[in-house]
Amino acid sequence: MRREYDIAILGSGFAGSLLAMALRRMGRRVILLERGHHPRFAIGESSTPLTNLWLEEYAARYDLPGIASFAKWGTWQRDHPRVGCGLKRGFTFYGHRLGSPFTDDAEHRHQLLVAASPHDAIADTHWYRPEFDHHLVQEAVALGVDHIEGARVERADLGSGGGRLSVVVTGGEPLEVVARFVVDATGPRGCLHRLLGLGEASLPGVGGNCALFTHFRDVAPVGSLVEFNPGGRPPYPPDDAALHHVFPGGWIWVLRFNNGITSAGAALSPGLAGGLGIGEGAPAWGRLLARLPSVERQFREARPVAPFVHQSPMPFLSARGSGPGWAMLPSAQGFADPLLSTGFALNLLGLHRLTRAIREHWDDPSRLDQECAMASQASRGELLRVAGLVAALYRGMDDFGRFAALTKLYFAAVSYTETVLRLGRGDAGSTTFLMSSDPVFGPGIPECAARVLSRPSAEAEEIVARCIERIDIAGLSGRERRNWHPADAEDLRRGRSKLGATAGEIEALLARCGFQEGARPGGG
Repeated sequence: MRREYDIAILGSGFAGSLLAMALRRMGRRVILLERGHHPRFAIGESSTPLTNLWLEEYAARYDLPGIASFAKWGTWQRDHPRVGCGLKRGFTFYGHRLGSPFTDDAEHRHQLLVAASPHDAIADTHWYRPEFDHHLVQEAVALGVDHIEGARVERADLGSGGGRLSVVVTGGEPLEVVARFVVDATGPRGCLHRLLGLGEASLPGVGGNCALFTHFRDVAPVGSLVEFNPGGRPPYPPDDAALHHVFPGGWIWVLRFNNGITSAGAALSPGLAGGLGIGEGAPAWGRLLARLPSVERQFREARPVAPFVHQSPMPFLSARGSGPGWAMLPSAQGFADPLLSTGFALNLLGLHRLTRAIREHWDDPSRLDQECAMASQASRGELLRVAGLVAALYRGMDDFGRFAALTKLYFAAVSYTETVLRLGRGDAGSTTFLMSSDPVFGPGIPECAARVLSRPSAEAEEIVARCIERIDIAGLSGRERRNWHPADAEDLRRGRSKLGATAGEIEALLARCGFQEGARPGGG
């Protein structure tokens, strides 16, 4: 069989399906080729305020009204109650010492809670990918996108202005797909990376890290364990978050969904991963928990509902992210680490760039290739920037105070960027991740991280506070909060001069976003 399309998208995860829907809205003939079968297990599940902002913007720009409600917990539960997700009010971190139960004091020196929203209605979410991805595929098909599952691409002959894909479909005859442009959305070390023999580039500082993960049932909430409750009222329930157990050489994530499933896994340095025999899967997970007594208590009754997945190495960067007649989404071009939930944001930002390039330069294949190359280079630079910060965080994991201080470089940058965008000063097309284009803060992150790691731990907070002072609109430098940082409108009001905003603009922003509990969120 032979089929002809304008665009072929390899992989029908959430980003591939979003792209397919947008292109159909432009009138393009689109096919999604999926090697697996929906619903299927997928990792990468935690959204952030910037992710949700860019999802809303994408839905509005490309006339996808059914997508925008996935950007907030409240609207998701109202409009899509049968699509599983988790409530994410912020980022929770606990610092552990290997071999010892978790302990803390009244100053919360071994924990960090950073709220991303003031109440549940406008909170972020964890995406239960088997159902979320499946839903988006169905939406794409309803718009007229062709979708073939069990499709294995065995050969790709690509060039500017057109290409051919040789496809074998499970239980069917061979298929030739002819398309003017091909997009790879198959994830790290994916389809085009293998077929085109692109090779890998290095991600300095994180290149050998490994991961082990699966989904569980019956994971206890930390709120039920006495050692994680030192007293006082935290800014949000610590389990309603991306929960991180941090220890020398790695960390464990715990993401709870509203269907009884919990996603959990570990990202580990090469030495620790090797010592645990991480390739053995479940036995390695047991050995890791044996070194973390309080985490072992949390998982004592837990049972996996899917096989353990082992990735070694986990980080990845393809030597190329685009070429004549083809491009990769950022998720296929590279990945650094799940720490700080940067993957979705990088992918949505790259998705905006690629979709705009196709929309604006479809009739000029040469210019389209150039624009895709520029988008690929931007995504590559942002991934390297994320990898640099992640590498510094791993080096700080043996001292939680240092680690907590370094995370604020991320939180300051993303909260400032989100607020600027919500004030209407730019869009995804004018944004860089972690403010890499800012002439001061751009080089400031690696310089600050280097100082933190080379100076005594007691100086870490002050070094970071000086670095972020110009953009800190979230009160991250306030020591009086003792590592519990709420989403407080007063911080934004006090920081309005850093944004060049009037008091009226800030109040209008808070109203649009539904910041006050019970307020109806607007389009902001």
